[in-house]
Amino acid sequence: MSATDAVDFWDGVYAARPAVAEPRPNERLVETVAELPPGDALDLGCGEGGDSLWLARRGWRVTAVDISAVAAERLTGHARSHGLGDLVRAARHDLRDSFPEGRFDLVCAHYLHTPFDLDRSAVLRTAAHALRPGGRLLVVDHGSTAPWSWNQDPDVRHPNPREVAAGIGLDPAAWAVERADAPRRTATGPGGRTAEVVDHVLLIRRTA
Repeated sequence: MSATDAVDFWDGVYAARPAVAEPRPNERLVETVAELPPGDALDLGCGEGGDSLWLARRGWRVTAVDISAVAAERLTGHARSHGLGDLVRAARHDLRDSFPEGRFDLVCAHYLHTPFDLDRSAVLRTAAHALRPGGRLLVVDHGSTAPWSWNQDPDVRHPNPREVAAGIGLDPAAWAVERADAPRRTATGPGGRTAEVVDHVLLIRRTA
């Protein structure tokens, strides 16, 4: 499938949803980052921006990217309406072809899954190399399929965090895995529907 197909698909996903009045941050971001000092953050696959807005409210300078221009434009509007326009810069990027410039203290990638071809390991490797020493890469993946997920393939396999880390292939002399686990939580989907889901959480820190 072409790049145009991917853009059209994700633009369609967001355009079909009413804009969220107050996007919420992901639980794993909050529990991981709440005690860190603010710096420069990169939000990969930002969606409508709950994570980016939460970070900006805590003083982080956020670069937020998504393949969907609809999502990026909605985040820009949210940031301006909340007085966070100076701290959040949202833009459309197809991570198959381009990666944001800069050095970061935090890169987060929550549920960076797609039905289109994407070399995720290469993207996450580039993200790790964009960290400053001491910076962290937080990768949160689906460890189970929610009833409302766009991917209901019964044969889908969810690689565990250690497998994801091995796929990125970082030098242990310069990057250290700080967390690799699979916690459960109660998720809320469209219409308020709830289900227990599993998250695969990987946290890597650049040590040198």
